[in-house]
Amino acid sequence: MKPRKLAFLVLAALILGAGGLVAADQPPGNLQLVGDHWTAWNPPTSFPDGAEVYIIQKGDTLWDLSSQYYGDPYLWPQLWERNQYIMDAHWIYPGDPLVVGVEVTSIDEMAESDSADGDQTADTDADRGMALDRSSSAPTALGSENDMYCSGFIGAKDLPFDFTVIGSESAHTSGSIPGSHLTYGGDVSRIMNLATSDVIYIDGGRDSGQMPGSIYTILRPEGRVTHPVNSGTVGYFYRYLGRVRILSVQDESAIVEIIHACSGIGIGDVLKPFEPEPVPLARRSGLMGVNDPVAAEKLADAPYIVKSNEDLFSLGQGHVVFIDRGAEDVAPGDLFTIYRETPKGLPPLLVGELAVLSVTENASMAKILDSRYTVHVGDRLEPKTY
Repeated sequence: MKPRKLAFLVLAALILGAGGLVAADQPPGNLQLVGDHWTAWNPPTSFPDGAEVYIIQKGDTLWDLSSQYYGDPYLWPQLWERNQYIMDAHWIYPGDPLVVGVEVTSIDEMAESDSADGDQTADTDADRGMALDRSSSAPTALGSENDMYCSGFIGAKDLPFDFTVIGSESAHTSGSIPGSHLTYGGDVSRIMNLATSDVIYIDGGRDSGQMPGSIYTILRPEGRVTHPVNSGTVGYFYRYLGRVRILSVQDESAIVEIIHACSGIGIGDVLKPFEPEPVPLARRSGLMGVNDPVAAEKLADAPYIVKSNEDLFSLGQGHVVFIDRGAEDVAPGDLFTIYRETPKGLPPLLVGELAVLSVTENASMAKILDSRYTVHVGDRLEPKTY
């Protein structure tokens, strides 16, 4: 599945750093000519008294405009909330209006004078297959911080990690920690159920650039992820176990406090620098219609659900899963309808919907948002269109 390119306009895609959005690969379809420009949305033509309205220019992003008008790019969700006709924050269109200076509490307030064009708008929505309640829904988080930081990722085999847990305040084996009076050693495969507030020791200190206050994610490699259909290797799973903070450093070791534990941490677990990752937002609509399923041939090259976070086969709303598409094909915030292939001649069965939360090079983490039936590892995905 390759990203589709928009032929009409160079869009203002939100390619942001920490705290922002990543550009979506799937632009809304069926652009319409509004005034002198093309757009996928139904922008209002009148605004509340005193509203400050900005006309979107080529190259603009909500991130940059939030910085310009609010003094903080991380306030882009507030700007999006004020302009509820924009149904996907990844895509804004030159020529569309943007209310930047007043609080707009309802799409009806913005579009009050557009009532004469109501039939035309409804027809356009129907032609695009959009759920009518989506235009008035507020952007909502597609997951939680627990989903982001207590699941894991699929990566390459034997990824290098700089530091390893070699002991704890409550248990360690024999030997001496270089540069310290503490001891360690022995069988590093021994796992202990260490939790929040426990103190551990790692094998990196002042000589490797450690500094007190640094935050790390603790992981545990869990092995190969096998594709549910072709039995090929999707990648190797690395489970997030929690976060730690460096308390003090010696020459070749450090004393570390566990500040958040998702599950038991033990000797032999590895560390990587903590990288904050925002929970993506989107405007939600209902499931796609069951009476108009995707054509079976469109699923021929569709993504698969290849693993669940809990290693379950039968899944439902709220479960975190992993799919066999990475950063080249999907982006955080992308929505997919979940289908199950059926016996030849029957249409695919619509079983639910999921949202992509985080991507790596060749795979992505997602959360099941809704399910009509039990979702299975091996089900297929179709990008949800507007």
